[in-house]
Amino acid sequence: MQFINLHTHHYSNPPATFELVNQYPLEFHSSIPYYSMGIHPWFIKEATLEQEFEILTQKIQDKNCLAIGECGLDKRIDVPFDLQQTVFEKQLVIAEKERKPVIIHCVAAFDELIEITKRLQITVPIIIHGFSKNSQVAHQLLKQGFYISFGKYLFQIPKLASVLNEVPEDRYFLETDTAHQSIEAVYQLVAESKGISIQRLQEIVQHNFESVFKTKINE
Repeated sequence: MQFINLHTHHYSNPPATFELVNQYPLEFHSSIPYYSMGIHPWFIKEATLEQEFEILTQKIQDKNCLAIGECGLDKRIDVPFDLQQTVFEKQLVIAEKERKPVIIHCVAAFDELIEITKRLQITVPIIIHGFSKNSQVAHQLLKQGFYISFGKYLFQIPKLASVLNEVPEDRYFLETDTAHQSIEAVYQLVAESKGISIQRLQEIVQHNFESVFKTKINE
């Protein structure tokens, strides 16, 4: 079995690992085998948006571009929230048209996220990456049909393990994001918390990945 890393910014290509690498439109690297691409709310610049959307629209046709993202909403940055919403909604529309999952960055804007996806009638899988909130927020997201990805915050917030343990088996992923911990360390921590073997955890995550991304993982 492989260690599937749902979201990372660092392509390292370790053995027995499948990495879905985050790429930005203006920083595309063709050497990365599998990737997602999106316009992150932190880096929205009106002067380059048209060019970025042109690249995104082109790259989303690539069979190895498995998702749009990360993209989303963040109320704790200086980028105007209405501009964030406009950029986010446009990416959701592209994802829906191309039938690609979306990897979400969301900070202090979960209510708005839910409202937007309902209003736009988004039916493709939505994955909240880097989850660090409580059970109440997790259940709110799960109720909407979202998936949740856990990673570095499991090391920083011990009680987050209990939140993960409440998430149904078919609704979670694991990731490293920008953390220095390896994906193997994430799996080890989660397997211990759940009282299951690493191999069983690999089977769960691989099943979820293949189901959501319609991509077979080669052993």
